[in-house]
Amino acid sequence: MIVYESTARYRHDLPQLGDAIFITDGGLETVLTFQKQVELPMFAAFDLLNSADGIEKLKDYYTPYIELALSNRSGLILDTATWRASVGWGEKLGYSAREIRQFNQLSVAILQTMRDRYAHAASPIVINGAIGPRDDGYQPQSKMDAIAAQAYHRHQVDAFAASPADMVTAVTMTYADEAIGIANAAKNAGLPVVISFTVETDGRLPDGTTLEQAVTTVDDATSQAPVYYMINCAHPSHFEHVLHDREAWTDRIFGVRANASSKSHAELDEADELDDGDPREFARLYVQLRDRLRNLRVVGGCCGTDHRHIGELCRKLL
Repeated sequence: MIVYESTARYRHDLPQLGDAIFITDGGLETVLTFQKQVELPMFAAFDLLNSADGIEKLKDYYTPYIELALSNRSGLILDTATWRASVGWGEKLGYSAREIRQFNQLSVAILQTMRDRYAHAASPIVINGAIGPRDDGYQPQSKMDAIAAQAYHRHQVDAFAASPADMVTAVTMTYADEAIGIANAAKNAGLPVVISFTVETDGRLPDGTTLEQAVTTVDDATSQAPVYYMINCAHPSHFEHVLHDREAWTDRIFGVRANASSKSHAELDEADELDDGDPREFARLYVQLRDRLRNLRVVGGCCGTDHRHIGELCRKLL
């Protein structure tokens, strides 16, 4: 039985919408796979929730980021280990829809326990339900229209809505229609939703859509349901050039969780070793991004990043 607070702490008042910078964790799956030598079938970190040892590995992963937030008196947004915890991926891994719902809610409960243990008034910890794409996170082979995407992702969204998760984020979105479906599902469930797009080295989504087109398309189709947008799973050099000053759509981007590596998605897919880049250079690039994104409030990492990269972000931005 999952036991947690009956209500979400920040669902109706997200603290990262203020003026302060919030940090996030790094690349959960790449840290576990390449640094901790943990086997993740289909890159599914939620599979670790199936055992006490796996849960301890997840707690060990989260702890350095909590310590960074506390030592820097910064807010922190922690993602659940559920990027792959949708019914389709669950079925591929042999889990029922009921089990997938339980994994999503257990992931929230674990973060809630850690928040209760560590959180300080100067370092609010926001619990974010992570929702990944139905297909490949780099180059999907099949796409859904917005209605189908809403029906598919509703199961995971509703699981988070029935938990104390403060919000949900659709992470590594590769095309607008899937993002629209998730945004509408979250709006119907009464959950704050963030949409995070990934881009190729040319600054466009994998389907060729520009970031501006993706943001405005989702906003138009959902009556601006997302509380804000993010960019993730791309190196800053891949998208910095498309962020033009004084354009209204860029004011909708509040967060960036970049890759450590400047390699393309195709190159990363073929890599046998982790490219963790240079944490200091990683942080320096965020200083440049802050000059282009007036509402940049949420900074963190994606593939190849760990607590070292987030620590450098703290030193440069806080």
